[in-house]
Parts: sequence; C-alpha cells; structure tokens
Amino acid sequence: MNIYRLLKLNWMIKNPRIKFFGLFLLHKTNQRYIAVNFDPVMACNLRCKMCYFTDENYTRKIKGVFPKEDLAVLANTMFGRALKLQIGCGTEPTLYKHLDQIIVLGKEHKVPYISVTTNANLLTQDKVNDWVEKGLDEFTISLHGVHKEAYEEFMGKASYEKFHEALGYIHQARLINPKLNLRINFTFNKDNFMELDDFFDVYGKYQPTIVQIRPMKSMGDTAYQDTDISSLSEVYDPVLKKIKAYAQSHQIMLLATSSYQNLVTSNHVESTVYNYTYCYIRPGYTWRDGFEFKTDNYNQFAQKINLPKELLLNAVAPKKTLDKLINKHSLNYNIFD
Repeated sequence: MNIYRLLKLNWMIKNPRIKFFGLFLLHKTNQRYIAVNFDPVMACNLRCKMCYFTDENYTRKIKGVFPKEDLAVLANTMFGRALKLQIGCGTEPTLYKHLDQIIVLGKEHKVPYISVTTNANLLTQDKVNDWVEKGLDEFTISLHGVHKEAYEEFMGKASYEKFHEALGYIHQARLINPKLNLRINFTFNKDNFMELDDFFDVYGKYQPTIVQIRPMKSMGDTAYQDTDISSLSEVYDPVLKKIKAYAQSHQIMLLATSSYQNLVTSNHVESTVYNYTYCYIRPGYTWRDGFEFKTDNYNQFAQKINLPKELLLNAVAPKKTLDKLINKHSLNYNIFD
C-alpha cells in the first residue's frame, strides 16, 4: 500500500465533512483508518538543539519503557485498525531492545505499512537487514544539517560519519529490497535553511524515496528557540524550487509547503480529522484518556465513547464547529510527486 497516496488524497479533499463521512463509513465497516504512532521508550541518545530533550523540565518528567510482555496485548488491541504503524514519533526507538518484535507483531496483524523514525546514529547493518527481513517498509531519518558542521552543531552528540554509514546500510538494503522506502526529514530554522541548497548534492546518492522539508516548532525551553523565519522570505521559494525540480526529475516524493507565503499563513485545514486518525502510544498512555488497552480493545472503547456518532455529527457540523477541530500543531505541507 502507498500510504502517501492516501495522504495526498486527504490533502486534495478540502471539504472536512466528506472526510468525516468517509471515516464514519470506514469505522462502521470495520476497515483500517488509523495511524498508530508508538514511542516504546521515552529517551534519546542525542540532544538536538531544537528538541525537547534539551529541556531539563521535559526530561525530568518524561520517562519509561514499554513492557515487552505487553506488546502482544497492545497489538491485539490496536493494530487491527491500523493503516500505518509508526515506531518512533518524538523519541529514539532504536534504544528499545525489542523493536524487532513490534515489527513482527505489526506484520502478524497485517498492518499495511510499518515505518521506523530514527536519527540513525545507533543503526547497524545487522539491525537494518533484520528489520527489513521482518517486514519493515520504511526508514524515516531525521537530520538538521546537510554538512558536517551544521549537522553536528544542531544534533548534539551525533556523528556525521555514523549517520552516513547508516544511510549506506539502508541504501544497500534497498538494492535487495526495492520496495523498502527511505524518507529523509529535514527540520529547518533561519540558521540552517541555506544548507538545503546542497541537499541533493550530498544525499542524492542514497536515492531517498520521500523527502520532507519542515520548519521547526517551539518545543519548550530548548537549547535553540528562534522560530522567526522572516529572514527567509526571499530565499525560501528559490531554494524550494531547486529541491522540487530535482525531486520531480528523480521520482522522489517531496513533502514541503509550496511557498513562503503559504508557510506563514496556512490555516492547516487538512488537519481537521487529525485527532480521529492519529493514535499516539507511549509507556503509560494509549490513544485517549480513559482507554485501557489491557481491558478494552479499540472497537469496544470506540463504542463506549460513541465515536461513530461523533464522526457522523462532524460530517454535518457547521463551519464554526469544524474550525475548532483543526490541529494547529500538525505539520503544514503540500505533497509533490
């Protein structure tokens, strides 16, 4: 399944009522429509300057490891409704000793698309090959600098050399498994944005399938906090045009905001259904307040809170009600392929 075609369809359908009615039908017919986003360990090996792991208040509060013995229970509860299983959403999943078991359980429950998001510094060739053999569909790799100086400056404790070694392992795995996707996510600010001018000169050799260019978001008392990108007003569009041209000529899907103007004015209308399709899981929390995955399954709890009725009511709701559902924290991008 090409999960990105579905994302593009969501982006193209501007009427949220149509989306909610579609979700209602999918729910009532017991189809898959949620994205399960799983952080199995609340830790990270790096201290990226734009990330909440440089906020001491955050790191003191957020801890925990998901018990291995509960993985199968969680899978029975949630995976049957999942279109996508995303392992790693805001922490570093390669620190979790049983990550391979999550992939195995995802495949046993026939989840169509399984992805791991990682900073790649702990990846080894054996891990890459093992996870791909067990059914992993995508590596999503995060970086904040194209060249060594910026990369290591913004990604505290990271090694530029290890990062490229890991990309090499993934590239080799893709030569054997051409359906394996490599997605690279670049988070930019005013101080690293111009690095993107050289992005494909450095990373084109790894033949990424998907590239995402996204602005940083405020994440609390982080080491780097300057979210003002007004200085990029004259350079954003030319740099994006260059990236877009390369991506199109090399059949790379690009996720990025189409222009500087849209970047600073977008109202995130595509995210109206976000809270109904995004299901977050971490140690101590699963999906929604009040949901206990050990005693309820997804369908039972959805019936308990009358989720089908809520979806149907949203399908006929006035604009004022729908506007309140827009998730302003979701990523703002267009999909170019």
